Amino acid sequence: MSDDLMLNGKLLSKIAVGLCSLIVILIALDLVTDYSDGIELSHLLTELLVLLVAFVGIGFFGYWFYRATQSSLKQLTADLKNAHAQAQLWRDENKELIAGLGLQIQKQFVRWELTQAEAEVGLLLLKGFSHQEIADIRNASERTVREQARAVYRKSNISGRSALSAFFLEDLLLPSI
Repeated sequence: MSDDLMLNGKLLSKIAVGLCSLIVILIALDLVTDYSDGIELSHLLTELLVLLVAFVGIGFFGYWFYRATQSSLKQLTADLKNAHAQAQLWRDENKELIAGLGLQIQKQFVRWELTQAEAEVGLLLLKGFSHQEIADIRNASERTVREQARAVYRKSNISGRSALSAFFLEDLLLPSI
């Protein structure tokens, strides 16, 4: 089933469950008032049948939504496992290159005369973490991390996060055609 169809089906299922629930509530209220008013038994039975159909609708559409969600969850889990496996394969195949790149990054940080804290922030910036995430990892304030990031950019004479990444990755990427 396509993702759009699955999402539309889930939305329609949620709407159907909501409408059936509303019907159950309204019919239940009507049954109570009709019973207290002494309305005919045939009318009460008809409303009871509508109430039962609404309950069946809740069950049917709720079950369909549950099954569709489980199917999506299984697919996402499989995709995630596949992505992790591919990433691990890439890391395994390029272990020496990754170690060498890490060493060269550390050497460059030393050339730029970064403090240990600035080097840690620089590495986390290269890994793509936000300032807040870095602050959380390092048990520091976001303001401190921002200042340390500015120091990295200033000492390296680099304009920002993208330029910092490009500094280390530019020569690794294939030449443009």
